[in-house]
Amino acid sequence: MEQPSNINYALIVKKDCPTCALIEPVIGKLAKRFTKDLEVYVQDDPTFPQIVDAPIDDTSLEFSYRNQIEVVPTLIRLGDEANSESRIYGWDKKQWQEFTGIEDLGSELIDFKPGCGSKTQDPGMDEILALRFGDKILQAREVELAEAEDEMEACFERGWSDGLPVVPPTALRVMRMLNGTNREADELIGKIPPDYAPCTIEKLAINAVMAGCKPEYFPTVITSVEAALQDKFCMHGLLCTTYFSSPVLIVNGPIVQQIGMNAGVNALGQGNRANATIGRALQLIIRNIGGGVPGGIDRATMGNPGKYTYCFAEDESDDSWNSLAMDNGYDRKDSVVSLFAGEGLQPILDQQSRDAASLSKSMAQSLRSVVNTKLFGLADAILVVCPEHRRVLMNSGWSKADLRNALYEELKTPGSKIIRGANGNAEGMPVKFEEKILDKFRDGGLHIVTTGGKAGMFSAVIGGWVASGERGSQLVSQKIR
Repeated sequence: MEQPSNINYALIVKKDCPTCALIEPVIGKLAKRFTKDLEVYVQDDPTFPQIVDAPIDDTSLEFSYRNQIEVVPTLIRLGDEANSESRIYGWDKKQWQEFTGIEDLGSELIDFKPGCGSKTQDPGMDEILALRFGDKILQAREVELAEAEDEMEACFERGWSDGLPVVPPTALRVMRMLNGTNREADELIGKIPPDYAPCTIEKLAINAVMAGCKPEYFPTVITSVEAALQDKFCMHGLLCTTYFSSPVLIVNGPIVQQIGMNAGVNALGQGNRANATIGRALQLIIRNIGGGVPGGIDRATMGNPGKYTYCFAEDESDDSWNSLAMDNGYDRKDSVVSLFAGEGLQPILDQQSRDAASLSKSMAQSLRSVVNTKLFGLADAILVVCPEHRRVLMNSGWSKADLRNALYEELKTPGSKIIRGANGNAEGMPVKFEEKILDKFRDGGLHIVTTGGKAGMFSAVIGGWVASGERGSQLVSQKIR
């Protein structure tokens, strides 16, 4: 059976493929039969196959990439119509005979042998080839370095660093980061304060690279920025304050396990790449895109170490205890980022309480010191309950709501005890509150999360910004997509 003369063939092979070597006699027969109607592309050695007079050098892999070659050998048949392309791959004698119309093609060979992976499928090649030949073009300005210039030092000198070395954001690294999301590189997600500079997904990717993120962390980074841009979070004000506060990221849901975040031992410390780099990426984005540079718009008197990175996951190992995300209306199956304008970590050591009532009183005493023991209603807070303290509470039959209610009751204080001048202390609440009973936190201002190791009865408090609440920053949550 002869094929019509208006059909052309393209064969893609590589020398380093046993199946391609096996079918070399077949390639020779096809070349004789179809003469000018067959083009042979070779991915690795332009001299292969020697049986063909002029194989086409595809060591750049441009043809293979543009034609989405995943296996070699691949034989493509093209007709007159744009949609009439068909292809086969590997070696299946009967299939090749029917496909080419040559009844005795490869009659001397074995019936079947699978092909090999195309070189376009080698690790890391997808991003390399997309950068060379793909439609996704990076928009960011490329910075040329002098030949003798150290790329790490160049990042410091150009002001891109938070004081620690950053990963140089090469085009290839940025492309790999963009592959961590299905969102378009040129998508505008908003304007980053304080300069309100327009921010695209590509710009976020550049800073995620510099922070040391893996591509699988990138959706969480994007979501953290979207959360920071919510009006309720008041990012601009947080950047300008002279107070200690900075964004605190808490992550809930299946994404925690998927990307390997730490919700256990040393969860708020060093050692976990996801925790460290996701939080750092947000800080670099604020600095490099928004212009929130210390000494400039960032006027923090002391700051806190969390301005490098302040990110952790919640321990959700007990299904009967609601997560922070669930407190804010999400399901346990949702992956969620929450942002809180917080300061450093204040420990709560209680190794004696064995019932919820005693433990709640102990926790309330520590919460009383948020901002100042004589200042009430100024700042929200996060109570970080360790797993052992959570066990004490649950053994007493308490839920998170029970704990929160008990803390509010325990913290109610007569204004006369905390007004300015009381107990010889000039700081305190205005005298107008002297006859009132005051709450330490506004309604909805005390948040409770669980994280940390399962040994050591140490919980903690993350005090909030003094501009918390309706007049300032509130905890915000955003679902990861």
